[in-house]
Amino acid sequence: MTHTHQYELMVILNPEIDERTVPANLDKFLKVITTDGGSIDNIDIWGRRRLAYEIDKKSEGIYAVVNFTATSDSTQELDRQLGLNEQVMRTKVLRAEEAIAQVAAEKERQEAKAARKAAAPAKAKA
Repeated sequence: MTHTHQYELMVILNPEIDERTVPANLDKFLKVITTDGGSIDNIDIWGRRRLAYEIDKKSEGIYAVVNFTATSDSTQELDRQLGLNEQVMRTKVLRAEEAIAQVAAEKERQEAKAARKAAAPAKAKA
């Protein structure tokens, strides 16, 4: 029995494609997962967003986040197929526990920063 894991996939698609075609476009790729017995748990299409930096001379992309459960083999195959498609500008696949850990670590860093800021003026007065 091969193990399945929960994953989070972020895809940035070419901003020139019609946003209404995004779900159908994603479905084509996600067949790799479902054919192999995995499941698509959630698809969240954020739509057109400004990129942090230009990719292929484009300053915007259509963002989508997909949560799915699959084997690591079918996940690698999904990533490979996405990488071959010219409408796909970027992909990032994370194991769900990694995604959760990253969010938690970031939150902790922000809180530590806020705590240091709050403590700094108190020390100055003493």
